[in-house]
Amino acid sequence: MGKNDKIAERLGVLKALSDTTRIRILLLLADRDLCVCELVFILKMEQSRISHQLRRLRKVDLVKSEREIKRVMYSISPARKDFLLSLFDRLIPEVKDTLESKQDRANLRVCLEKDIRGICCPV
Repeated sequence: MGKNDKIAERLGVLKALSDTTRIRILLLLADRDLCVCELVFILKMEQSRISHQLRRLRKVDLVKSEREIKRVMYSISPARKDFLLSLFDRLIPEVKDTLESKQDRANLRVCLEKDIRGICCPV
């Protein structure tokens, strides 16, 4: 990979991190693997919007997807996990304390209690 390719790759990652919805998704995926149905429930957004954001994150290798029979699970790309966790802990810790992030975590707890994954996309 040439110097210009590396620069383009890094710019792509920075652009991907410039969207609050993508940051919210990454914060959730930093805790656990989730399917689109769960992200829809947690973020209270339409499936098409979340799928679009996941595509953008996959394109720059921040997120990986894995098919489990009838569902697709999303997680932080192992190659980028340390980078993202460090970024969240050092550069933008305030993000975790926003009202929106707290609501996302509360919605995640409800999502798990209600077993949204099992309801929306049973195996």
